[in-house]
Amino acid sequence: MNESLKILDNVRLNFSGGSLLLLNFTLAFIMFGLALEIKTENFKRIIAHPKSTLVGLGSQFVLLPALSFVLVCILHPTPSVALGMILVAACPSGNISNFISALAKGNVELSVSLTAIGLVLALFMTPFNFSFYGNLYREASSIIMPIEVSPFELFKTVVILLGVPLLLGKAFAQRFPGTTCRILKPVRLISLIIFACYILVALLSNFEYFKKYIGFVFLFVFLQDSLALFIGWAFARLMKLPGRDVRSVSIETGIKNSGLALVLIFNPRLFNGLGGMAFIAAWWGIWHMFSGVCLAWFWSKRPYRE
Repeated sequence: MNESLKILDNVRLNFSGGSLLLLNFTLAFIMFGLALEIKTENFKRIIAHPKSTLVGLGSQFVLLPALSFVLVCILHPTPSVALGMILVAACPSGNISNFISALAKGNVELSVSLTAIGLVLALFMTPFNFSFYGNLYREASSIIMPIEVSPFELFKTVVILLGVPLLLGKAFAQRFPGTTCRILKPVRLISLIIFACYILVALLSNFEYFKKYIGFVFLFVFLQDSLALFIGWAFARLMKLPGRDVRSVSIETGIKNSGLALVLIFNPRLFNGLGGMAFIAAWWGIWHMFSGVCLAWFWSKRPYRE
């Protein structure tokens, strides 16, 4: 293993308490905006048309974490990079997955349903998958990470970051349906811009580290993101879903909520800005938008199979 890459396990990125608070508010705003789009019908879909929904959720929360763990074992990166990859895989789909699914001429209703149900499942599945595979990798490696993650602390943080904004957004949508319709698109666009700018500023604040390690981080993120998109596509095809559903399942699996990962990573009671984890999550936030839009453009030019 490259000695310079090992240094990432001891790097703590420049991130003030005020910056962490702002990141928390940013993620809460994104989750609030997503909650405005959640309708009861999204959850009824799993009962009326369960196959595509269950395939999408299985791809996100079962296959991707498991196969990401296999990828980590094959690549054998430093522990902090490995844990960053495992954490991203454990997170639900990202806030731009519905937009990219629409660009790809996928099943947008399925995409919205998967995002909504996935956010609720993430309250439990994200802490479980990270704790399970993170501990499994640490036991298999000869390196002992100088961090101890409390599953309860991780669960509590995820509930606060996802659960509270989702409840507030849902309540707002029910109380002010007219206002919700008017602000839905602006909120979605603003949250995307804010998050993209935030990641850019965070990377620039740690530019020396970024220049030094981007080559390594880029490779790991590229391989894992490609794996995620392929898993969603292959599993949906294997289960013989319609072409539009295949595209949406692939996108929902490959577009991850890296904002949630970053907030967890910079939580001083969890990972305290551990370098390898932070770089993986931050670069995911940039790369998955590029890869997702490129894939959507490719699919938009081709007819889908019924």
